[in-house]
Amino acid sequence: MENFTIAFNPELPLWLSTGLCIVIAIACLFGLFFGLRGAWIRSIAALLLCFSLFNPSLLEEDRTALPTIIPMVVDQTTSQKLNDRDVETENAVATLREQFDQLEGYELREIRVRDQISTTSDVSSALFKSLDTALQDIPREQLGASLFITDGQVHDVPEDADKNSQGPVHVLLTGKENEKDRRIILKQAPRFGVVGENQELIFEVNETGFGDPQPVDVTIRFDGEPVAVERVLPGEDAGFVFEVPHGGQNIIELEAQTADGEITEINNRVFTNLTGIRENLRVLLVSGEPHAGERTWRNLLKSDASVDLVHFTILRPPEKQDGTPINQLSLIAFPTRELFVQKIDEFDLIIFDRYKRRGVLPILYFDNIASYVRNGGAVLVAAGPEYAEPVSIATTPLNVVLPAISDGRIIEEPFVPQLSDTGEKHPVTRNLDGWNSQAPSWSRWFRAVGVEEGSGETVMVDENDRPILMLQRQQEGRVALLLSDHVWLWSRGFEGGGPHGQLLRRMAHWLMKEPDLEEERLTAISQGETLTITRQTLGDEPGTVRLTSPSGDTVELKLENNGTGQWQASYKAEEIGLYRLANDQLTALSQIGPANPRELAAVVSTSELLQTIADTTKGSITRLADNGVPRLLAVGTNATTKGNGWIGLPRTQASVLNGVFRIPLFVGLLGLAVLLLAFASTWYREGR
Repeated sequence: MENFTIAFNPELPLWLSTGLCIVIAIACLFGLFFGLRGAWIRSIAALLLCFSLFNPSLLEEDRTALPTIIPMVVDQTTSQKLNDRDVETENAVATLREQFDQLEGYELREIRVRDQISTTSDVSSALFKSLDTALQDIPREQLGASLFITDGQVHDVPEDADKNSQGPVHVLLTGKENEKDRRIILKQAPRFGVVGENQELIFEVNETGFGDPQPVDVTIRFDGEPVAVERVLPGEDAGFVFEVPHGGQNIIELEAQTADGEITEINNRVFTNLTGIRENLRVLLVSGEPHAGERTWRNLLKSDASVDLVHFTILRPPEKQDGTPINQLSLIAFPTRELFVQKIDEFDLIIFDRYKRRGVLPILYFDNIASYVRNGGAVLVAAGPEYAEPVSIATTPLNVVLPAISDGRIIEEPFVPQLSDTGEKHPVTRNLDGWNSQAPSWSRWFRAVGVEEGSGETVMVDENDRPILMLQRQQEGRVALLLSDHVWLWSRGFEGGGPHGQLLRRMAHWLMKEPDLEEERLTAISQGETLTITRQTLGDEPGTVRLTSPSGDTVELKLENNGTGQWQASYKAEEIGLYRLANDQLTALSQIGPANPRELAAVVSTSELLQTIADTTKGSITRLADNGVPRLLAVGTNATTKGNGWIGLPRTQASVLNGVFRIPLFVGLLGLAVLLLAFASTWYREGR
């Protein structure tokens, strides 16, 4: 490729050359104005002289033409996987590749765009951002046009289409016209709520491509379990009032019934995360007598701002009554009927600390406490020597819910508490600070109560495998039995102490059904594009986890044991939205990207979002299902870029300069001859 241009390189200073030319021009204009003889010939000779003062040269440029680059943006986001759009897309890509092979001077750049997963922005189909990123190393003068293969649901269309620098934008639209879709939109959802108090959701069912709206059933689920069905009219706001079920994360899901002919059921569901905040937990602590460990329990419970503690210590049992009038006693009477009959259901946990039968609580009340446990309450028995005596709390009707009954032995010998095999897996005792199966860095205890074989889970034992801590579920409630009253030695730092606060706090919260302390639990945590699945179990290998993606695809994940009763697996997510996991009877939900992303909110194929930029850039929009892949034609820079069944790709003039050859025009014999000839012609004119 060769180009010719003229360049100037004056030998004299530019101001001097310009000044001489001005003087010569004035003289020539004077002669021409007054019609002097030979003025035209002299003017031509003077013009050549002025031209020579600027030392003109003819430049010959050797250039190599660069190919015109055509970026092809292929939308592979979640909505493109619906209704065979991905197949339609790949067929179009293959056809375009074949056509480009027949075009000379063009280079196809393929850019594939998947879901943009982000927790800070709700932009999934970011086609233009991906295009700009991919073209950063390409000069803009090489870009001829841009091809987009998409369903039209693009979230980053430039607002100012006039500043688009990718040339004409040609859109090949996947999907069919007049598609039907029903979706649910969550308009208002609380992020936090107090457990047991009312909150409200406001939502709307929206339809595209349907006729007159008809009532639609919306199923509402909490943590995967259905709780209500609401019948709503599409296009109108609907509300649902509910009580926050539990503390921690609550995943609330709304699902509208599907309709015939819908392109997808994905956006028939929306979900929201609500963090349940417990109002202060109410704990009743009953100490049977003053003892060294009593303050350990009191300090632990009082240090927790979320706990409202009611504490009674039996200082004056009935057998010590001496006839002193009640109005002269400084002690507070134990309101047994109010606590254990009228208000027992208001407590989240009842702790009997070294309590024994002394006639304070009627036997009938213990039957009431057992019913309280079976109906969902929690009881912790911190036992001392009294548990092995005839006045033990285990000789009351409460014994039907206790994990074990004493065999009458009081074991008074030093031992270091150990975790049992079950205890190493149980969330209450797993990974306690200082635990080492060979030599735990815990101080010794000196007393324990022997028990018969029980029905609960033994999580702590002594060095002879005798139970120290037992946990048991009783229908809807839970019971813990601590068979030593020497945990206070850890709190006092004896021989270095031990994790008394960690152990007792976990035990109390397990009794009050803290979700994080469940023995059998399936959870999934998302970090960017990665899902980390954790299966907590006290049993053997739990098998595989079945994962269902937002688009309905399923995969079986193998869990690996981490050695502490937890089995884990990782999954690299390729879609945004809500993922469902199932193992045995357990289920879990986790989200990738923002909740209810735009990518799934609107999935109907449309040309509206891209119409403006296509018109402004003199591009085109072609629906593949109706017209097929258009022919590609090479056109000039300012030529028409679309027609019936074809689209034009402007060819650019970009090139690379290889070298320049300079030919001086007024230097040497040739230049001298031209000037002499010009001035000689003036003399010839004078001689006539």
